[in-house]
Amino acid sequence: MSMILDLIFTGTNVLIFLLKFSIALDSISSSESMGDGKTLVSRDGTFELGFFSPGFSNNRYLGIWYKIIPDRTTVWVANRLHPINDSSSLLKIDDTGNLVILRNNSDIVVWSSNTTIKAQSPILQLLDSGNLVLRDKNDGNNGILWQSFDYPCDTMLPGMKLGWDLRTGFDRYLSSWKSLDDPSPGDFTWGVQPEGNPEMVSWKGSSKYYRSGPWNGIGFSGAPEIRPNPFFSFSFISNDKELYYTYNLNNKSIITRIVLNQTTYHRQRYIWSEETRSWILYVSVPRDYCDNYGLCGANGKCITSAMPVCQCLEKFKPKSPEAWNTMDWSHGCKRNKELECHNGDGFIKFDGLKLPDAKDCWVNKTMNLKECRAKCLQNCSCTAYTNFDIRGGGSGCAIWFGDLMDIRQVLAGGQELYIRVLASEIADREEAKAKPKMKIAVITTATIFVVLGILAASYCLWKSKAKCSDRMENYRKNDHEIDDGQKEDLELPHFEFTAVANATNNFSINNKLGEGGYGPVYGGMLEDGQEIAVKRLSRSSGQGLNEVKNEVILMKKLQHRNLVKLLGCCIQREEKMLIYEYMPNRSLDSFIFDQAKGKLLGWSRRFNIICGTARGLLYLHQDSRWRIVHRDLKASNVLLDNDMNPKISDFGLARMFVAGQTEGETSKVIGTYGYMAPEYATDGLFSVKSDVFSFGILLLEIISGKKSRGFYHPDNSQSLIGHAWRLWNEGKALDLIDSLRDESHNPSEVMRCIHVSLLCVQQHPDDRPCMASVVWMLGGERALPKPKEPGFLNHRSPHESSFTSSNFGLSSTNKITASLLEPR
Repeated sequence: MSMILDLIFTGTNVLIFLLKFSIALDSISSSESMGDGKTLVSRDGTFELGFFSPGFSNNRYLGIWYKIIPDRTTVWVANRLHPINDSSSLLKIDDTGNLVILRNNSDIVVWSSNTTIKAQSPILQLLDSGNLVLRDKNDGNNGILWQSFDYPCDTMLPGMKLGWDLRTGFDRYLSSWKSLDDPSPGDFTWGVQPEGNPEMVSWKGSSKYYRSGPWNGIGFSGAPEIRPNPFFSFSFISNDKELYYTYNLNNKSIITRIVLNQTTYHRQRYIWSEETRSWILYVSVPRDYCDNYGLCGANGKCITSAMPVCQCLEKFKPKSPEAWNTMDWSHGCKRNKELECHNGDGFIKFDGLKLPDAKDCWVNKTMNLKECRAKCLQNCSCTAYTNFDIRGGGSGCAIWFGDLMDIRQVLAGGQELYIRVLASEIADREEAKAKPKMKIAVITTATIFVVLGILAASYCLWKSKAKCSDRMENYRKNDHEIDDGQKEDLELPHFEFTAVANATNNFSINNKLGEGGYGPVYGGMLEDGQEIAVKRLSRSSGQGLNEVKNEVILMKKLQHRNLVKLLGCCIQREEKMLIYEYMPNRSLDSFIFDQAKGKLLGWSRRFNIICGTARGLLYLHQDSRWRIVHRDLKASNVLLDNDMNPKISDFGLARMFVAGQTEGETSKVIGTYGYMAPEYATDGLFSVKSDVFSFGILLLEIISGKKSRGFYHPDNSQSLIGHAWRLWNEGKALDLIDSLRDESHNPSEVMRCIHVSLLCVQQHPDDRPCMASVVWMLGGERALPKPKEPGFLNHRSPHESSFTSSNFGLSSTNKITASLLEPR
């Protein structure tokens, strides 16, 4: 029995010994140290501190990362500027109470916390928040001597403060890593601009890159993503002692971080998805090209839905009209009439704005808006004013002097701004508003006496002449593919069958321009001399009434110089025809895929077609009244007018999104294989990003002169996307245009287009740029993000035929390479 008790006692001691050393420690005291290979783990197991090597580097750094996430995601690095080239370093608290990293088990200090206060019992602890603190053990949780949250790197965690200690002048800001292999500070930084009316600013080197707009008590005027929500709570603290921005979690189970991306120069918020075991991009800033600092110059306003995006403020005009017309807006705008100050000035109210750069702004937190206006009028240099705080009806006063820089229209939110103008311009503005009202009154009075006659004549005409809307309404109940839930006014000019037949010489074969999935297209001329193109529904067509109605609904809504114009329709004698404006140069595919005709399209014309098509697609996605997804963008659906300007056509498969809708799904995948985005071809999911994918394919075709569908490279059996991707990675991207080179082609412009095309065809829709960004990238010179692996990198043998829209099935023959978000 004694022997058994001894064994039990001994076993228990061994178990206690093993448990003691198997439990991860979250702290070390002044008498302990931590070598390379050992770690500290926060009490709840979320974060881990230890030595590591980033990326492909062999250097060693002391850092903090998420322990509960499989792929190491580093959030803080101690010795960013002082890498260690071996694994013999030591972390400890020295005799002065400083946290130090020693090299090679010697007294050589690689990095130090440089604290000035010495504690009696210093202890280093990794908190559950990810904050590494050096504190006095005798003071409990108080008495923090040093903390990693005061020295952030590229990542902001919940509870961290970004900003200033105004008593000491100490500034906390984020700075990006130089690369995935090098955590030393890059040139991309983000922090609080304390001057004037404080705001958050991103810097690229010494130049402002993005700013949030001033804090208005609820959020930043130019950052709609920072608004009250169920996930995070935001605070911007401004007093005599501190000036900082912070956020905290409303739901403690959420894992989120903000990180600066040196590659793309974006500030990105990620949320960890336990379901997909990956980081999900929540928001990325800049969101679009209007977020780029000072895009429209002084006194200009950026509007993403406008064309061009830069507009001068009301009562202002371009400083350099010549540069402005070439989309060089850097010179900004100047006043139509100079202010006269004491002779009387007034103010024009603008709504929904990201307020101008507030660095030189004057702020008073107690004035009301009326007092603020009076204060502005007292100073001849004052150019604008508004409320400091918009809560509870508004309070406080913010005043600007001189030119107004970096204004944009904000779709959701924004603020009021009162801009100073000459008093006479206010009077002219009011008079201009009054004139239409007077005209309306006069015209209305005169019209009353003739309106009954007009109504009677219209009634007779309506009874005698059928309209597209009457016939199309009969088919509404059959439509399951598109309908936004509202009854559409489908009225369009109706063409009589006999008139269309006469115009096309009774649909003569000599008048036939081509044929698509809808049916044949004929050219013709009406009696008044107008040239037309007639799309006639074929009885054997896979398309039908839904597609006809779809196109009528959409084309009636759309007006843009890069979209083909629908003139009317003919629904008569079992015929269903659509009548368009005539495009003398027919479709793009007849040029770029023809060796002889392709020579007529030099690079400058191709680039013009690329930009025009991008603008047309941008209009569909963003600038039109409705968000439209085309779903069948391809070379044969881009028509060319007399001057070779592109016009997007064929909206039979297009879908119209209702307000707030960003994605659709269909069980009927129709379109053209070779242009379809992976998520649409395999799962029936479509969005504006599936159109972006099609545009990327079209871009490669225009550059190379090769068809994506059926492309086969004799050396590597790759698709056109795969061929372009291989050349890009080998540094031979310009080989795509070998057979089409001419003396006028601009290599850097071609490279930019290839770069943009590869960004458009990335596997994951969220990685692809929106068309607003595409238009900006095509016309800009700034660095572009590195493209990820494209979708549909499947290899084909020369005898594998391409699929058509009719026989293409959702089979497993299409090997899609998944490309998940893998942020650091």
